[in-house]
Amino acid sequence: MKPFSFFSIACVLLILSCDSSNPIVALFNPSDDIKLGAQLHAQVEANPQDYPILDETEYAEAYAYIQGLCDQIVETGELDYADEFVWKVHIIDADVLNAFAAPGGYLYFYTGLIKYLDEEDDLMGVMGHEVAHADRRHSVKQMTKAYGVQAVLALALGQNPSEVETILAGLAGQTAILKFSRDDETDADEFSVEYLANTPHRCDAASVFFQKLEASGQGGGVPTFLSTHPAPADRVENIQAKADEVGCSTEYFAPDSYAAFKAMLP
Repeated sequence: MKPFSFFSIACVLLILSCDSSNPIVALFNPSDDIKLGAQLHAQVEANPQDYPILDETEYAEAYAYIQGLCDQIVETGELDYADEFVWKVHIIDADVLNAFAAPGGYLYFYTGLIKYLDEEDDLMGVMGHEVAHADRRHSVKQMTKAYGVQAVLALALGQNPSEVETILAGLAGQTAILKFSRDDETDADEFSVEYLANTPHRCDAASVFFQKLEASGQGGGVPTFLSTHPAPADRVENIQAKADEVGCSTEYFAPDSYAAFKAMLP
């Protein structure tokens, strides 16, 4: 298992949507998120060597399954942009513990992560976290911090298409400056609880990944989609506290279909 590779694109995709309390959001419309996400998705598709996306026709059943999980969250009524964003899931065939979200609702899950997780609830916890990053528009704030407002606006307006590829190529080795803030990570964790509280799944499932990493002695190194600030143990505590506050079920739903879903993957 290689939990910490293929980050050059994951980082920029994780930095492109924004907290409504941040003044930067006033400069961007939701349609700009969709334009940025579409451009970035085109770059992912153009680089199958690093991002081998599973063919949707060949793996139609697997895509129907994971898209159905996303749709459950989108249909909870808890999202601000449930109707505006595309909310499309893509599966990347690589033995990597990672997932990431592009602005506008483009979501990516590695087969390595899917197979690492034991139950459907666990994947739903990660799904909720990623949906929250996109719906809460956390990323524009981070991207403008790294590249400036004018550069990001130019990308959204399509004024410099080549800049997308340049940014993606230049991100390798620069993950530290592009991590979400503590507040954004906590916000995504908490909204994952809110979303799952409106599904049959355990609402604190976002904490399971951290618990599994710590149990296996990997707690000191967490992939980008669940970064290390706050620390994994603190995030488990925060997520469980949010579940207590909401008063939602922390019992596993755990349908047998998850094993069949994993068996569909290469």
